[in-house]
Amino acid sequence: MTEMAPGEIIELQVKSQDSSKWILSNGQIDVSINESEAPQEVQVGDTIKVFLFKDRRGNLSATSSLPHVTKTTYGWARVIKTGEREGSYVDIGNGREVIVKSFDLPVLKELWPTTGDHLYMTLRTDHHGELFGRLITEERVEETFVEATTTVFNKNLTGRAYRLLPVGSFFITVPDGYRIFVHHTEQLAEPRLGEDVEIRVIDVKEDGTLNGSMLPRKEERLLDDAETLFKYIQDCGGKMPFTDKSSPDEIYEMFNLSKASFKRALGKLMKERKIEQKDGWTLVKSDI
Repeated sequence: MTEMAPGEIIELQVKSQDSSKWILSNGQIDVSINESEAPQEVQVGDTIKVFLFKDRRGNLSATSSLPHVTKTTYGWARVIKTGEREGSYVDIGNGREVIVKSFDLPVLKELWPTTGDHLYMTLRTDHHGELFGRLITEERVEETFVEATTTVFNKNLTGRAYRLLPVGSFFITVPDGYRIFVHHTEQLAEPRLGEDVEIRVIDVKEDGTLNGSMLPRKEERLLDDAETLFKYIQDCGGKMPFTDKSSPDEIYEMFNLSKASFKRALGKLMKERKIEQKDGWTLVKSDI
């Protein structure tokens, strides 16, 4: 007997119609498909391609709406919702909802995906034959990622996090399919699993993988630091007791900046004639 199992895409022949359902067959086993799930103008004797799943009663059913994630393929599945304990429910590309169970998600719940994130996964069945999502393994990523060229160096790409480790995060870029690693020192914050993040390419390796950074470029950081300092001075009544002579510890404790970054930001503001330094104080110039 030829078996049929949830999660498969197969071709079946339309055998008959039963009320609001069509009966499909592979010659040995029958399975039903609702009229709403069948192609328009289907007729007895037609052969149609369908995706198999279990309905709410646990019966094997079919739909002609084919997913882009199956038991033999990997793809991005959009997160519909994430439960507090059970895991994330995802759409596999045809409106079908399956769960990625909690044991496949990060230990820290704040890193669990939220609605709108995407998980790179395949399908599996449990001992009841119910479908669930299984995240892609590193070995599988190494077999399937697209090798990048040096033309992407210093470009900003969109990456989706597929693996989170203390040392850093791994991403697959969309739509390119490059594999990119971001060290924890190059992260503004640790991403959620499945989150879309803008990443700047800082290295193209010989094997075609990438290293990236989520931090702004030096000139962008300088602009942000200068704006932050100027707003701080304004909020303090137009002066602050910190200058380029302040100690690195004082600067870091107050502004979370290295002394070098602090001095660069001050230098930018002084060059723009927005501030001046007098008697151990940094002041907003009175003529701006």
